[in-house]
Amino acid sequence: MAPEQQGTGTRDRVWRNAQLATLTGDGVGSVAHGAVAARDGRIVYVGPEISMPASLAKSAEVFDCEGRLITPGLIDCHTHLIHAGHRAHEFELRLKGATYEEIARSGGGIASSVKALRAASEEALMRESLPRLDALIAEGVTTIEVKSGYGLDRDNEVKSLKAARRLGRERPISVRTTFLGAHALPPEANGDKSAYIDTVVNDMLPAIAAEHLADAVDGFCEGIAFSVDDMARVFDAARLHGLPVKLHADQLSNLHGASLAARYRALSADHVEYTDEEGAIAMAQAGTVAVILPGAFYFIRESQKPPIDLFRKHGVGMALATDCNPGTSPLTSLLLTMNMGATLFRMTVDECLAGVTREAARALGLLHETGTLTDGKSCDLAIWNVERPAELVYRMGFNPLHARIWRGQ
Repeated sequence: MAPEQQGTGTRDRVWRNAQLATLTGDGVGSVAHGAVAARDGRIVYVGPEISMPASLAKSAEVFDCEGRLITPGLIDCHTHLIHAGHRAHEFELRLKGATYEEIARSGGGIASSVKALRAASEEALMRESLPRLDALIAEGVTTIEVKSGYGLDRDNEVKSLKAARRLGRERPISVRTTFLGAHALPPEANGDKSAYIDTVVNDMLPAIAAEHLADAVDGFCEGIAFSVDDMARVFDAARLHGLPVKLHADQLSNLHGASLAARYRALSADHVEYTDEEGAIAMAQAGTVAVILPGAFYFIRESQKPPIDLFRKHGVGMALATDCNPGTSPLTSLLLTMNMGATLFRMTVDECLAGVTREAARALGLLHETGTLTDGKSCDLAIWNVERPAELVYRMGFNPLHARIWRGQ
């Protein structure tokens, strides 16, 4: 885990007179007239208030939720939050008909973000990124994943990951960092993908692992990025360093990236619009979560929807995330992300809420720590001014958060 802020209080706390959405089991896990109790930042009781041991409330600070809904704190499990500048001009180009691939091949896309990040100091990156993080925190996010991938050389990837780690010291939030060196080909590579993968595997990854800057390793497996064989080399190296893997897979075409991710028992395969039934079956067998990213689908006006029915059919866990990035998903709202998942892809309310809590935790390898209201887990809560969970998914541009609790604070 990243070196983050720790809770300082040890006083017991109880939140009573609440509706609970525990997210345990396969559904929402509703409890009426419920209570949550915490000690030293950990949950020690979840359930009907009438069944809570009287001793828990005796010395505790008690909060009356007045019938409000309590869910686990939200989790954004796929972001590129650390970046410099913006790509609004590319948005204008797409409005005029340019495709994502055309912009990338003409030197825009990820390459333009690389140029901006390399020119920015770590302090500048923090100044730009903290407002994005604050927007997510304001919607009840208590855990976030942050990828590198706009440095594409050792020093700048390290700079990005150090900035990402700092987010967890500057704000009360749990941060997981992911090394995404295999994101795109930098200009100095002169088109030599094999040589660049050598650099990722033999230079960047060892340095990042030695400094404990990454919790996972990711890559972009696509025609405009890297092949299945390229990514297998990166994943083999990640194994040597004891790091789990994730993959940007099957976003623009079916290169069988989801199957590759499953072969390496990846925590997640992300985007997955073009994943076929073979890939879905492989993911289910490996326990690899499908991270659905409707913000990117919407923003670049894609038409191929992820195979939600296949994932349901084969029991693939589905997470939802913002994919916050400057080029294809400048989105800092998990609430809007849930609405998009429902309206664009016909995900159910239960699937959307699980996607930003339980399944998002699973996609980060953190289900033992957070993502459900369960005894022993971190007391990460979001308390909402709503009558039922569906309100969190159906509204747009409205934030009903009443209170956010991180590690019992």
